[in-house]
Amino acid sequence: MQQSIQHEQWSSKLGFLFAAVGSAVGLANIWRFPYAAGENGGGAFVVIYILAVVVIVLPILMAELLVGRRGQMSPPNAIAAVAKEAGRSLNWRWMGLFGVVAAVLIFSFYTVVGGWTIAYVFKSGSGELAQADYAAMQATFDGLNASAGELFLWASAFLLITVFVSARGVKAGIEKAVKVLMPALFIMLIGLVVFAAIQGDFIRAAKFLFVPDFSKINSDVILEAIGQAFFSIGVGITNLMAYGAYLDRQTSIPRASMTIITADTLVALLAGMAIFPIVFAYGMDPSGGPGLVFMTLPFAFNQMPGGGVIGPMFFLLLFFAALTSAISMMECAVAWLREKTSWSRRKAAVACGGASWALGLLSIFSFNILSGVHPLGFIDKFAGKTFFDLFDFFITSLMMPLCSIFVAIFAGWVLPKAMTADELDEKEMPFAYKAWRFLIRFVAPVGLGLVFLSMVTA
Repeated sequence: MQQSIQHEQWSSKLGFLFAAVGSAVGLANIWRFPYAAGENGGGAFVVIYILAVVVIVLPILMAELLVGRRGQMSPPNAIAAVAKEAGRSLNWRWMGLFGVVAAVLIFSFYTVVGGWTIAYVFKSGSGELAQADYAAMQATFDGLNASAGELFLWASAFLLITVFVSARGVKAGIEKAVKVLMPALFIMLIGLVVFAAIQGDFIRAAKFLFVPDFSKINSDVILEAIGQAFFSIGVGITNLMAYGAYLDRQTSIPRASMTIITADTLVALLAGMAIFPIVFAYGMDPSGGPGLVFMTLPFAFNQMPGGGVIGPMFFLLLFFAALTSAISMMECAVAWLREKTSWSRRKAAVACGGASWALGLLSIFSFNILSGVHPLGFIDKFAGKTFFDLFDFFITSLMMPLCSIFVAIFAGWVLPKAMTADELDEKEMPFAYKAWRFLIRFVAPVGLGLVFLSMVTA
């Protein structure tokens, strides 16, 4: 284990919060949350989602930050250092290496979706989508994916931008980028909500999202809400453990964690209030799935005054959300590689980006050249799944939940109480610490275990 690399620290608490919120706020909030809520009954789903964020995701988030700050290194080495301090087995570092592999894999297929957002900034801004009917919108999206060259171009552009930011370091790269991107994201999102309130059916959207019909709650809705909360914050691949390594001792982890989940949840709800008024006003299906963003909404923008400006703004918002999350995905692997090899940050960022890019080719070509290739088609569960589908399944359904369960066990059962109490301000907030310890030991592992089982047995 290399310990010669001196880690930077965030220049301020605000810089850390912007970066951590940027890590949590991603496409899962703005792209996935609205259609997940639409498919699962609206307000009832939202209630369970918020509850899951508080009782399952928040404890995992705090655990990742405390291990990262205590270890002051990349996740694998931070875990090993903390385990050694606690007199526990160094084999727990494999949990961190699991996270490194997961981060490289998830970034590889995330670049495809990130590429979609860049492509649609230009397509909507150039007027290519103007006056197109819904069938033409669908043809545009299908055509983008069918063109290996075009999809390769946009996905590679997204990856290069992410690598560029990561290579510049914590303060000059990550922190400087998120200090611009996150305020811009919030301003654009609020602007879209105001626009939706004027042009759309705002009252109906508010009732849909905030007036729960508990008769719609069943086991599937509960598990979907827990899964959305889990993926929305982005715990499970130790991104925030990597960010915690740059955190000073003066920052309160419980307070910072509450700020992160509050901001993340606010973005998800604002995204719903930006999208559903338009969906309802134009008689569209709120359970429109992923196509809600890339096909339904562009069609709706064409029908309303100012849509030619709002469309590009919306996709720029999506791009910002995707980029801030992608930057954090790289950090885990980049920090570990620097410690392992003593490489410069630039070299480590290029190497990690190159690995994700090479794997990402399989995801890019899954929509065109390799669309008929199903590597695990001989297994019934994976019949019809392309490389992109398999990467998505193994990361989101297996690796992320499992890694989060291990984080919960490590923080709640393996580390001594004195160590976690010291990191989580037990003396100042005794009730909050007791609540965290109960949730991390009992509630979070059970909830994540149910999500894991539901996904692998579905």
